[in-house]
Amino acid sequence: MMLADMEYAPRRTIEVVAAIILNEGGCVLAVKCPPQKHGGGWEFPGGKIEAGESPREALIREIREELGVEIEVGNLLHLVEWDYPAFHLRMHCLLSRICRGELQLREHTESRWLDASALNSVEWLPADVEVLPYVAAALGQAES
Repeated sequence: MMLADMEYAPRRTIEVVAAIILNEGGCVLAVKCPPQKHGGGWEFPGGKIEAGESPREALIREIREELGVEIEVGNLLHLVEWDYPAFHLRMHCLLSRICRGELQLREHTESRWLDASALNSVEWLPADVEVLPYVAAALGQAES
């Protein structure tokens, strides 16, 4: 294999889901990773889609596991295609809301409800930054 061929070798794609959880106060939920995971950056909660799962099913499962709550899943807000050094990330960002339970941080160190004006107040992971304009628009629509 030539060097030129190696540069364009396809990377593995990881399919994940992210919950854009809105509340009635016009805010979105952000969670902070522990320092050993993604350097402690902030993200929208979610995780990998397992074999045989739809994005909706994966999101319901992931949020139950990570946050101990049940969610209602709405429409796709945005599909992120992001290249990390070791893999390509495809992140399905789905609007949702908590319908049952109390928030429990099982995998994250902190959570914040952010309104549109506070979206840039945390250090987001790179792929999550791409979603922020769509989240801001969704928050604007939620207020009206």
